[in-house]
Amino acid sequence: MEKQKAPGSRGKGVMVTSGWRSLLLPQLNRQSLYVYGSEIAVEEECIRQLQSGVLVIHPFSLIRSYYIMCMMAITFLNLIGIPMEIAFLDGVNGLGWEGFNVFSDTLFLIDVALNFRMGIIPEDSEVAILDLKQIRMSYLRSWFIPDVIAAFPIGYILFFADLQYSNEDNPSKANRMMRILMFVRILSLIRLVRVSRLVRFFNEVEKVSNANLEAVRLFFRILSLFMMIFLLCHWNGCIQYFVPMLEEFPADCWVRKENLMNATVSVKYSWGVFRALSQMIALSYGSMDAPTNSVELWIVMVSMISGCMMYTVLVANATTMIANTDPTAKEYKSKMCHLEHYMTFMKLPPELQLRISKYYQARYGGKWFDENDVIDTVSTALKEEMLLAMCSRLLKKVPMFQNQDVHFINAVLLKLSYEVFLEGDVIVRENAPGDRMFFIDHGEVGLEADSFQRDLCDGDYFGEMCVLTKGKHLATARALTDCQCFSLSWLGFQQALVGFPDVRKDLEKLVQLHADQEPNGV
Repeated sequence: MEKQKAPGSRGKGVMVTSGWRSLLLPQLNRQSLYVYGSEIAVEEECIRQLQSGVLVIHPFSLIRSYYIMCMMAITFLNLIGIPMEIAFLDGVNGLGWEGFNVFSDTLFLIDVALNFRMGIIPEDSEVAILDLKQIRMSYLRSWFIPDVIAAFPIGYILFFADLQYSNEDNPSKANRMMRILMFVRILSLIRLVRVSRLVRFFNEVEKVSNANLEAVRLFFRILSLFMMIFLLCHWNGCIQYFVPMLEEFPADCWVRKENLMNATVSVKYSWGVFRALSQMIALSYGSMDAPTNSVELWIVMVSMISGCMMYTVLVANATTMIANTDPTAKEYKSKMCHLEHYMTFMKLPPELQLRISKYYQARYGGKWFDENDVIDTVSTALKEEMLLAMCSRLLKKVPMFQNQDVHFINAVLLKLSYEVFLEGDVIVRENAPGDRMFFIDHGEVGLEADSFQRDLCDGDYFGEMCVLTKGKHLATARALTDCQCFSLSWLGFQQALVGFPDVRKDLEKLVQLHADQEPNGV
């Protein structure tokens, strides 16, 4: 049998079976890596499934992802079409809609069967359940009964009953068959239980389709929320017309008052949704008259209660989404608010307040975070890689760091501190004691002394002799623009030199060589 690597694998690993069975195996994506931790672990999961020797669809398989998306679309179409069919089509469905009903019922029956071979990821575990006995017991105890009710083949019954009704010539038998058809159509409302499947499919889409990203989860939450609100309004609008139809349109019902008996389906549906929305959002439009009978009274009350529930759910979800959106920006605004109150309380000059506010904007860019806290939460290896990506090009331009041991460079990187200076800030002053050197990441710095003047820009450095000798600065360094710099303190440098005696000797020679010369810095 032909072999291949685990689906989506990029590196060397265990070989697994190719062909159609590979569609049932877990794919290498963000979600599987998040759950299993590595590519090798995903490949081992593929091997575990193959060694089980049974035909099971893995929760992270490719076919499972596409299947969920397809079923979600079919379910949503059913939840829209079934109320429309019962309320407005008057038994004249057309071959296309009846074919869709039969297709949907067939698909939902197949789905019930497939769920007995669908792997499960328990909430309290990261190991997929692939044992058929456990899968069956779990399904029978959870969603089996609602799924069977939702998959009841009403479409087949209606299809054959319509065929029998259309071929019936006896008037009495035709009337009896018409009443049976009406009963079956009302019975078909049990298919609306499929709304529970829509909710379940949305939850599974979040889990399976790389939805460990916050933006994707937020998108699916918003989409599911608005789809449920749409379905609620849609069902209410259909009920507004369906109930008078069951009563054979009494003289005082709203359908006769609006003269909609012979109107088109679109007009009837529009008026039904209009009345539903008017009652749900507590407007007088569409319900100017008081309900004329107890049935209509209950419809109005249910509409008003469902509207209140819709408001509650919408506000609660919107509040949660807003609260969880961009927390760093909210934290920044909170810090700025505290800062403004503090500056006002201390009666700082307006010019100084403005410079402090500009500093916060330049330093954090509207997002509040603590670099030290972020860096301390990752491993030492990742910390070195992060600093290497940000600062290695800066260190390579400094002669005393060129051709040095890579471990020493990594030790120096861990001692760097990020600093921001506004335009016009004096970074260091001439003849002031110095204990730091600076690497300019972005911005321009001007060096001013009695004997020279020079401008530095991205990638340049100054103060290197101060970090070696802890001497005085020979020039004043002033920020010509907003500057983002990394600084290395004398103490941090000495700590980095521990364990590198050869490097220390080379640097001592460099200091001796420049003892009688003007250093390339301040």
